[in-house]
Amino acid sequence: MSDPHKKRVLFLCTGNSCRSQMAESFTNALRGDEYQASSAGVAPGRVDPRAVAVMAEAGVDIAGQKSKAVDPFIGQDWDWVVTLCDNANESCPFFPGPGKRVHRGFDDPPLLVLGAADEEEALASYRRVRDEIKAMVLGLPGNLQD
Repeated sequence: MSDPHKKRVLFLCTGNSCRSQMAESFTNALRGDEYQASSAGVAPGRVDPRAVAVMAEAGVDIAGQKSKAVDPFIGQDWDWVVTLCDNANESCPFFPGPGKRVHRGFDDPPLLVLGAADEEEALASYRRVRDEIKAMVLGLPGNLQD
């Protein structure tokens, strides 16, 4: 159920496995008094275990999150639809209504860790992107303005 007093934000990524899950969860955990966030993917997969691990380090549990397709969210009223990767930005469906579509691209952690020397090096890339997304969320709504 939507709270009419909160701004609604939909975060989109390709797989809804990492970046959009982080953004949704940080928004609801840290800014839930003002914002109601959801996330989806244009080609959903599964929530990335490393994303679960680094979010737990930050005190946010996303272990129970599921990767969701974008289709059920089309036609809903959103204040912002935010794409977090270039692929989602290019293939983002049309969202009718007064909401604003914004692109805020972040590196894709699974691609960053290709060739990582070890798990700690891989997690460091996830942590960096996590912290960048957290900073964006803490800067709402200014970080969604052009």
